[in-house]
Amino acid sequence: MSITIHQRPGVYSSYDASTAVSGSGSGRLVGLVAINTVAQAGQAQTITSYDKAVTVFGSAGGEDMAELIRLILKNGASGVVAVPVEEEGGYEGAFELLAGMEDLALIVCDSTQENVQQKLRESVMSASELRRERLGVVAGGKGESVEELTQRAKNLNCERMILVAPGCVDGEGESLTGLSLAAAVAGTIAGETDPAIPLGGAELKGLYGLSQRYEDNDLDLLILGGVTPVESMGGTVSVVRGVTTRTQTGESADSTWRDLTTIRVVDDVIPGLRAALRSKFRRAKNTQQSRGAIRSQVVLELENKLSREIIIGYENVAVNADPEDATRCLVEFSFTVAHGLNQIWLTAHITV
Repeated sequence: MSITIHQRPGVYSSYDASTAVSGSGSGRLVGLVAINTVAQAGQAQTITSYDKAVTVFGSAGGEDMAELIRLILKNGASGVVAVPVEEEGGYEGAFELLAGMEDLALIVCDSTQENVQQKLRESVMSASELRRERLGVVAGGKGESVEELTQRAKNLNCERMILVAPGCVDGEGESLTGLSLAAAVAGTIAGETDPAIPLGGAELKGLYGLSQRYEDNDLDLLILGGVTPVESMGGTVSVVRGVTTRTQTGESADSTWRDLTTIRVVDDVIPGLRAALRSKFRRAKNTQQSRGAIRSQVVLELENKLSREIIIGYENVAVNADPEDATRCLVEFSFTVAHGLNQIWLTAHITV
C-alpha cells in the first residue's frame, strides 16, 4: 500500500498484506534439489518460509524452486534444505551433499528425467544404508499415460521411492508436470507424526488442480503398479492411496513393501531404538547386567510403539554377547507393523 506524504502534524499509518507460508514446528525437514540460476549452485540453504525462498532463489512462476518450497512448507514440513544446481549435470553432486546430512525425512528433485530419478534412488538407498533413513518423491512428465507411469515405477522398483501422479495445472488452468504434486506429497509426509496412519485421504494444500482424472480401473493399475495416485473432488485435492514403487523382488511380483506405511513404520522403529540405546549405553560394559539392561530398554521402546499402535506386536527379544567379538553384543527381535485401513466393506442381509 503506497501513502502520500502530507505536511500536517499527526499520526499516520500504512499496511500491506501477504500470504505467509512458514514451516510447521512439528514437521520434519525435506531436501530439495532444483535448477536455479539466482543462488549459488551446490550450496545448501535451510529455508523455513516462502518469503525467504523468493528472496534467495527468486520467483519465475510455474514450478520453480520457490514454488516447490512453498508447497513443501504449506503441507507440513518444518523446513526445506534446498540445493540449487545450474544444469542437469549438477544433480548427482547435490544428491551426494544431501546424502551426508542428518535428519532429512524426504528428498524431492525438480526433474522428471528417469536418469536423474535413478540417481536420486541411489542416493536415498545409500544414505539409508548408512543410518540416515529417508524417502524420495518423484513425478512423471506432463501428460504421461498410466502405462508410462507404471513402467517408470517398475524401473525405480524401490521401497524408498514414491512416484506420484497425475500432473497439475497452474493458476490459469494450463497443464504442468507432477512436480508440484511431488512437493505437496513430500510436505504432507514430513508433517505426519504417526507413521502408521495411511497417506490415503490426506488433503494436499496449495495446489490449483490436477490435469487429469483417473477412473477406478486406472487407479487399480496405478496402485498395483507402484504409483501413488491423487484425485480432486469437490475442489479438494487428496491422495487416493500411498504406495511405494517396490512391486518386485527379482523377477517375481512382491507386495511386501507396497504400502507406504510399511517402510515408514520401519524407519520409525529401527532408528528410534538406535537413538535410545546410543543415549543410554554410550559408555557401558559388555556384561550380563548391561545386556539385561539393554534388553529391558528394547522392550520398553517396543512397548511404547505398541501402545501408540505403530506396531501391533513383537516377540523374541534376545541380547547376547558376540562370540567372535568380546566388545559387541547382538540384539535380535521381531515385530509386526500396523497397517493402514484402506477399505471398509459392508455386507447387508435384507429381509423383505
